[in-house]
Amino acid sequence: MARASRELDGALRSASSDAKPTSLDSLYGARYFGEGRDLAKREGLSGYPGGYNRVTSNADIAAYVIWRNFQASTVVDIGCSLGFTVEVLRELGVDAQGFDVSSYAIDHASPGCALHVHQADVASGLPLDDSSVEVISALETLEHLHPDEIPSAITELRRVCTGCVFATIPSFGPNASGPDGWFNGKVRDDRLAHYRSLGRDYEGPVPYEDLARDAEGEPVEGHLTIASFSWWTKQFAAAGFTRLAEVEQRIYADIEPYELIGAWNLYVFAVPNAAASLTQPRQPERTLADLGLTHPLPATPATTADPTSDATSGSGS
Repeated sequence: MARASRELDGALRSASSDAKPTSLDSLYGARYFGEGRDLAKREGLSGYPGGYNRVTSNADIAAYVIWRNFQASTVVDIGCSLGFTVEVLRELGVDAQGFDVSSYAIDHASPGCALHVHQADVASGLPLDDSSVEVISALETLEHLHPDEIPSAITELRRVCTGCVFATIPSFGPNASGPDGWFNGKVRDDRLAHYRSLGRDYEGPVPYEDLARDAEGEPVEGHLTIASFSWWTKQFAAAGFTRLAEVEQRIYADIEPYELIGAWNLYVFAVPNAAASLTQPRQPERTLADLGLTHPLPATPATTADPTSDATSGSGS
């Protein structure tokens, strides 16, 4: 497995060097990651004004959640950005690799994962064999695709996955395993009342013209698909996945001390006949901090969003 991983890394580095920039590649370029921007101000723009790193990306928390809740030896992180989650997973002994559409992100990957992250677009296809990965993470990633691309992207995840997908996706509406979603920060302010009036059965996706905008008039953070928990669940079900609410509830408990319950709209999906042992947690009686996680976010109970008021703003990458 290690040899195959090294061979794949080499082949992908060679292929990536000849990759032509795409519109998405250009969108998630140097400026998105803060180059040439005031490091002290967000300026109402999407992306990162200079503070994107292993701590502010919450990569340590994400990696510990994956390592703790999935007994996986192979993990692929889709939308890996600078690769911080891959880096932490590898420190924890997991054979982890990452893919991102941004050549800038891959070229500026963190040193601890630079040989294990590659440029690729899940909507166009991943350079991976069928049924070759136990766990796939897609953290604040799928919402960057157009709604029309979602079915093919999820089908691609199903092609390579033998176990589970762990995803965080900005969502609204009722949630079977944790706090409900919200519209704040996801739709235009002048359309909030309209969407709140549609009731809990509205699934979306929100039309492009109603998506929240940044200071340049573009969708905030490049988020193109904003939909309900039920809509996303149906998209994965159509590709053959089953949602695992019990595992999601376990993860919500893990992230509560770090005040992320109001930020991460999370999902866990399993393929048919996924090994039950894959989702057996490591030392469930212990906290992530007990297991070695160190992070500056406060280890105090989080305040969850009130789904009737949309008081909490959404997260996004």
